[in-house]
Order: sequence, then C-alpha cells, then structure tokens
Amino acid sequence: MSSPAERYAAARRRAEEAADRPMIGSLPALDDFALDLGFDLDDFQREACEALERGSGVLVCAPTGAGKTVVGEFAVHLALSTPGLRRKCFYTTPIKALSNQKYHDLVQRYGAERVGLLTGDNAINGDAPVVVMTTEVLRNMLYAGSSTLEGLAYVVMDEVHFLADRFRGAVWEEVIIHLPESVTLVSLSATVSNAEEFGDWLVTVRGETAVVVSEHRPVPLWQHMLVGRRMFDLFHDADAARKHDVHPELLRYSREQLRRLELTDGYTPGRGGRGGRRWRPPLRADIVERLDREGLLPAILFIFSRAGCDAAVQQCLHAGLRLTTPDERAEIRRVAEARMASIPGGDLQVLGYWEWLDGLERGLAAHHAGLLPAFKEVVEELFVRGLVKAVFATETLALGINMPARCVVLERLVKFNGEAHVDLTPGEYTQLTGRAGRRGIDVEGHAVVVWAPEVDPRHVAGLASTRTYPLRSSFRPSYNMAANLVGTVGAAPARELLESSFAQFQADRSVVGLARQVQRNQETIEAYGNEVRCHHGDFDQYFSLRVAIGDRERSLARQGSSQRRAEAVRSLERLRVGDVVRVPSGRRSGLAVVLDPGVGGFGEPRPLVLTQDRWAGRVTPADFTAPAEVLARVRVPKHFNHRSPAARRDLAAQVTATGLDRNAGRRSRSRGGDGEDHELALLRVELRQHPCHACPEREEHARWAERRHRLARDTEQLREKVAGRTSSLARTFDNVCDLLTSRGYLTPGGEVTDAGRMLARIWTEADLLVAECLRRGVWDGLSAAELAAAVSVVLYEARREGDERASVPRGPISDAVDATVKIWAELEADEASRGLDLTREPDLGFVWPIFRWARGEDLAKVLASGHNLDGEMPAGDFVRWARQVVDLLGQVAEAASASPDLRETARSAMGAVNRGVLAYNAVA
Repeated sequence: MSSPAERYAAARRRAEEAADRPMIGSLPALDDFALDLGFDLDDFQREACEALERGSGVLVCAPTGAGKTVVGEFAVHLALSTPGLRRKCFYTTPIKALSNQKYHDLVQRYGAERVGLLTGDNAINGDAPVVVMTTEVLRNMLYAGSSTLEGLAYVVMDEVHFLADRFRGAVWEEVIIHLPESVTLVSLSATVSNAEEFGDWLVTVRGETAVVVSEHRPVPLWQHMLVGRRMFDLFHDADAARKHDVHPELLRYSREQLRRLELTDGYTPGRGGRGGRRWRPPLRADIVERLDREGLLPAILFIFSRAGCDAAVQQCLHAGLRLTTPDERAEIRRVAEARMASIPGGDLQVLGYWEWLDGLERGLAAHHAGLLPAFKEVVEELFVRGLVKAVFATETLALGINMPARCVVLERLVKFNGEAHVDLTPGEYTQLTGRAGRRGIDVEGHAVVVWAPEVDPRHVAGLASTRTYPLRSSFRPSYNMAANLVGTVGAAPARELLESSFAQFQADRSVVGLARQVQRNQETIEAYGNEVRCHHGDFDQYFSLRVAIGDRERSLARQGSSQRRAEAVRSLERLRVGDVVRVPSGRRSGLAVVLDPGVGGFGEPRPLVLTQDRWAGRVTPADFTAPAEVLARVRVPKHFNHRSPAARRDLAAQVTATGLDRNAGRRSRSRGGDGEDHELALLRVELRQHPCHACPEREEHARWAERRHRLARDTEQLREKVAGRTSSLARTFDNVCDLLTSRGYLTPGGEVTDAGRMLARIWTEADLLVAECLRRGVWDGLSAAELAAAVSVVLYEARREGDERASVPRGPISDAVDATVKIWAELEADEASRGLDLTREPDLGFVWPIFRWARGEDLAKVLASGHNLDGEMPAGDFVRWARQVVDLLGQVAEAASASPDLRETARSAMGAVNRGVLAYNAVA
C-alpha cells in the first residue's frame, strides 16, 4: 500500500488536472436551483456549487449566518434532479434539534414524501431519497453495512468543525474515512484558520475536494461596549478594526471609571451609601430597555449560567418590562398552548409553565440545557418569528440552531467549562457574536460587551479581530471502533485506516516543526557549553553532583509524603463510630467525632464526622498530615441524623465536654534530617571536595549549566514526541485490541468473536463496560424500573463532582450497581496497565430519579430526588439523561448476548420511561 504522502501527492495531481481541464457546457442544475432561491448567490456559494456540479467534493468555511447551508441544499437538489436515477443525499447534523429544524426546511421545499428523518428519537420515512440524520446515525449505518446506503450519492456534513469536540469528534472522522469512494462529500464548517490543512487531508482520503473560504459577513457586524449607562463603538472605523485600535473615547471613559473605582476602593460590590461610587453591573432590565429604545431587538443576551438566565427573566418581569403588543401576546399564548397540549397539566405545574408563559407573553425567555426541550423549541420558534424579543441564553444556543438576532450581548467574557472558569477564546467570541444580523432583514448586526472593572477594551478588540482558531482533531480509538474496524476490514488494514485519520495527518505535519526545534536547541546547547567551561576542573562533572543531590532530596521528600499518607489511610481504616479525633489541617480542622467509618466499597476510607463547630461531612486522608489518633470516645445515638441541627448541636456539645484542646496536638513527625541519609551525605562531601567548588565564578557557571541542563531535558522530550506522534494512534489501537483479546472480544489471530460482534453494536461512551455487564448477567432478573435505574450508572455524569456517593435503592438495584462498579474497577486496572483511559467511573446520581419515574411516580417527586443538587434536578437534564437511558435500553433489547428475559424487560422499561414529558415529540 502506498504511503499517506504518496496518496496525497497523487490526489493533488488529479485535482490540478481537473482544474486545468476546460469547462464543457453550462451548469444546468445550478441555474435551475438558483431560479427558485429568491435571492442571488454570493460568490463563495456559487464557487462551491459549481465545483459540486462538476463532480468535486467541497469544503466550505464561512462565518455563522453567511449562508453555507445553501451549498448543502444544492447537493440535495442534485440528488433529486437526475431523471431515471435513484440517487440519495444524506444531510447530517451534530444535534437532534438541528436535524429536526433542517428536516422541516427540506419538507417545506421538497415535500414530506421525498424527505426522511433519522435521529435517536425519530425514524420518519428512512428510505426517502433525502434523509436528515445525526452524524452518529450515519456512522452506525456504515459499520452495520445498512441497505439504506444503496444509491447514496451525496453526504452533507453540516458543522463539520465538530470533529474537534473531545467527546464526539471522532465520529466525524470515522464517517469521512469509511464513506464509499462513490459518495461526494459536502463539508460545511465555521471559519477556521487551517481550512487549507483540513482540505488537504480531505483530498488524501476523499479525492478531489475544492476548498472554498469566505470571511465576508453578508450583514456587517458592529462591535460595541456598554460602560455603565453609555454605549461606545469598539472601533472608530473599519481601518481601526483591522489594526485593533480601540476607540479613543471608549478607552478614556473606561479608564476614568476604573480610576474612580480605585479611589473609592470599590472593586467589590457592596451596598454603599446613596452617594457611593462602588461598581455595580447595569441591571439586565435596563440593558433590554436600552436595546429596545435604540431599535436593537430582537436580542440574544449570553449569560454563562443556567441560574443566571432564569434570574434575568425574573428580574425583567419584576421591573415590569413588556415588549409585546396585545396581538403578539395572543399569538404567543396560542403557540405555547398548542405545543404543550400533550404534556399533563400536573407536570406543567411542576415545570413552572405559568411563570414561563408569563415571560413569553411579555417577549422574554431563557434558553439553556436545563429547560424542558419542548420549552426550548417554543422559545426558538417564537424568537425566529420575532414574537419573543429578548432571550437570555447560555453558549449552547450558539451550536448550530438557526436563531439569528439583530443584536447579541455578552454579559461576561469568562465561562465555566465544567472544570474551571476560563476566558472566552476568539473562536467562541466569533461564534457567539456571529448570531447578530439577520440576512434579508437587518442592514447591520450589533455585538455588545458589558464593561466590568476586569474587562480591558483592548482585550475585547483582540477577541473581535483575531482570526486564528485552528481545527484540531480529537480522534482516538475506542473499543466499539476497534471491534467494528477489525470486523469490517481485518486487524492490519484497520491499523492502516487509523493512519489516514486527520489526527495522524496533523501529527505527521507537526513533526517537521518539532524536528527543526530539536536542531535549534542542539545548537544552543553547544553555545551554552562554552559559558560553562571552568579553569579549575570539569564543571560538567561538578554540576552533575549538584543535580544528583537535588534529585536525592526530592526523592526523600516524596518517600516521606507517601509514607505519611499510607499511615493516615491505615489509621482511618481503624476508626469506629464514637471515636473522637483531631483533624489537623484544612477548613474543618479541630476536634471531630466519627459517625460512620466510611471504609466500605472501593478506594480510600472517607469517614463521616461531626466537628466541634457542628459541621457534618466526610474527611479524606488528605486532611490528615499525620495518622489520626483516637483521643476519646463519646456515645453516638443509634439512629443519629446528621442532617438535624438539634442533633448536631447536642453531639457537638458532648465533644466539647471531653475537655480536649481543639488545637493542641502532636507535632508532625520529622521528615528525617538530610544528614540521616548516607547517600546524600556522601554526595555533599564529594561536591565540597571537587576543584570547581572553589571557583570564584562557580555560581555564574552553574547558571549557564542549569540553562543547558533544562534545555537538554526539553530537547529529549521533543525527541520523544517526534518518535511518539508518528505512531501514537497505532499504539493506542494495539493496546485497545490487546485488552479486547484478553477479555475474549477478539481472537489472538485478530478475528472478532461473538462477544466482539455484540460490542460492535453498543454505541455509548462506556461500550466495553456495558458489554461486560451483559456477558456476566449483571442486569438479569431485574424488573423494568430496576433495569432502567441500573443501566443509568454507565451513562449519567453529574455536572459537578460531589463529596458523597449517591444512595441507591436497597435490594436488586444495589446489588446490580455494586457488581457494575466492581467490573469497572477491574476494567480500569486493565486499562491502566496498558496506558489507556477510556472508561469513566459509574455515576450513581441518576439512579433514584429514573427509578421513580419508571415506577410511575409523579414528576415533582422525581425531580426532587436528584443527588448532590442545589434544589431540584432541572427538567431539561432529566429528559436528556432519561432519553439516553431509553436509547441504551433499546440497544440491550437488541443485544444478541442478552437473555430473552432481559431483552423483554428492556423493552418494558423503554415503555415505562417513555411517558409524560418524555413522550413529547417535536416532529411527530
């Protein structure tokens, strides 16, 4: 087989030859398509469509709202406009809501009999010549060899830049690599700075591909900042925008505001007197009123918090804001009531329907993942129709849904990414502000950033002007992918297929730069060597002694730290209920009584304690710098409720009554003096006796030697990267296959077993864990509600980690969950020994809500039973996770290795979950 470089060169040659061929005849399909559009095609749209009609694949990169989807719709037109040939076009999107929206658009244009929809929730007319689907559905079809693929001529991949998504991105690359050669690929992407690189890769794997890039916005975007009550242009004119020159008046005024705040020490919001100048952000109701006065509605106001979005609507309602006419209010109520007719009235009450409808009728709404999907769909429809005027949204709204506005407001330039608060990237800023300006409606769009003391207008100018956000592959082999690849093409060809991924393409290209850096570093290391020479002796030898001493000191410190932690773990394992101990460090330091030893299950002990200050919670070995010592014992009532303030008060009083000093305690044991280590002592003697030790310029030489040492270490790491990058994917794939072989999913000869074929049909992040549970019969014998609860632990992932393990119903569910966690622990150990990290720990936080729902309990009780949440579980989260449970139950019902009873129970569980708010379907 030829190398990737040779395949790339050959493909480029073919593309150049095709470009040089004279164009024969006109483009009748494009002329016919353009007649029905009702507007003239932009240059980039025409260029892409012309390439498509000539038989080339296309990659189109253009800003949000520029009209990329016209090119995708032309592919649909080509598939339908060939008389006598039954050609198909699949239109793929990253999210179900976008699939639903595109399905409605195409039905309106081509009729319901010619358009189908396939998502996890809907299967409508799947054999139609045009089918809209989520990308995962197409990937599954390709691996299964579905007959639906017959006659497929075009595939449109909308939002193809999703292949950078670290959770789902691999799916896009799998589809691009596995599509038959006869299929023409239309890739639609947001503007990225390495479009040519992505296009070059598409040429290597798909053949001739035209790359069409446009940075032109059809509706010009004006950037502003709101400082207090004053609105400023961010740039004076287009030339200033190109140079990142902030409007001088904005700079002057924002600096003046900052100076006033500093003079009054007013950075922290406070109540202050009437004349105080402490900074407070402008009220959200005032911002909306300001936009209304200036004719900038409808607007999307991005607030990177679900609770913040809901609070913003309430603030506007309390301020008496009303943005709609009586006729608009009547139409809003009619649409909302019609769309909610299928949801039981009791559930609507729990979901806050009447408050939500009040906001809608006034032209105000929130939009975030915590909302019921039905509520979100109504908000989207009403906003697009211009009936809802102001939507407070999280950044999830920017992902594909066609909801353009006249104005976009960014309340902050920092968001929580699930792990930490991080600054918006230029790409994210462009994606969010790209919503401003409705083509065919607005002459110009507007983006407004709300000023705060920590926001520098020059930083905003940088975000607004930067065009460097490259597309990076997130491709990595998974168990399901390995089973499918080996089963489809065999082990050795599967390895070669991985080498054709965009991830490997980027890795191979990046090695060139790394190799150059290694060469430059080597030259610098030699130059540093001249500065290190010492006339007293061999300074390299002297410096190596200093390095050895530092390494030994760090090694001793690490040994002491790990020894202290091990001693702390052992001491916590010996604790009993009623033991009084002293927590030596952390926020909960002081005396505490043990309520529950917390030694069951897996991992380190985490005792539940009550402190002298009446705080009850779990402590870990990290809270103990020395072994926990039992200082006294007190009697803990048999059914002590640590959530009762009165019970906590009485028991804390008993701890105080022991008379022990909360702060006095043994000092931490000495780490051991350095002199106690024989090896360290010998190294220090040898250092002092070395001739270079007496050199008056010793420390100057040492500084150069340290720089050289650091650079040499970095260079060695670069060399390892060069060696590792070119084969990292293949190594990971080999390790995945090795683990699958050891567990009986592949044979030693590289064949797929029956268990492997079952694994190949499990589509979930925890694919191997699900397969192991099925093979071992972990879920056998459960009732429908119990099965729904048991499978939820491999799917659910809490938005924030909690300290306590969630409780689960006793009996069969508890047994099944414990068995699942035990299998995961075995699997994690197997993965760790091979350098893999593919299977997340089961999360028990959704067990109670889905169990209660599947048992038929009402929605109010279900939402109140979520674990580790402040208040109730958001309805949108419940519906999203419940639908994933239904999807997995459907896979269990079809799993060949599952027992007939389990498959039947899975089907019953699907019916039990699919009721009420879950039964609502936006398309049907």
